[in-house]
Amino acid sequence: MIVGLLKFLFWFFVFSYIIKFLGRIFIPIIIKRFIRKSSQKFGQKFNNMNSQGTKSNEGDVIIEGKKNKSKLSDKVGEYVDFEEVDE
Repeated sequence: MIVGLLKFLFWFFVFSYIIKFLGRIFIPIIIKRFIRKSSQKFGQKFNNMNSQGTKSNEGDVIIEGKKNKSKLSDKVGEYVDFEEVDE
């Protein structure tokens, strides 16, 4: 029983140190990759906004609506007003 406990503790500490060591190597790489992708997406959105803004003249008003309008408002039904009754 004690031998099993010692084996468990040994392997637990071995695996925890391996995970700790690998985490120090791979977590900064993963974080840098995530930051790089996020900044690229932001740059693409920012460039798209700038390119759309150059098509119109200064002072023009542009109203953009949703392209995929749902028919949810037609299916809702009518409003029913009610009063509270004190008993």
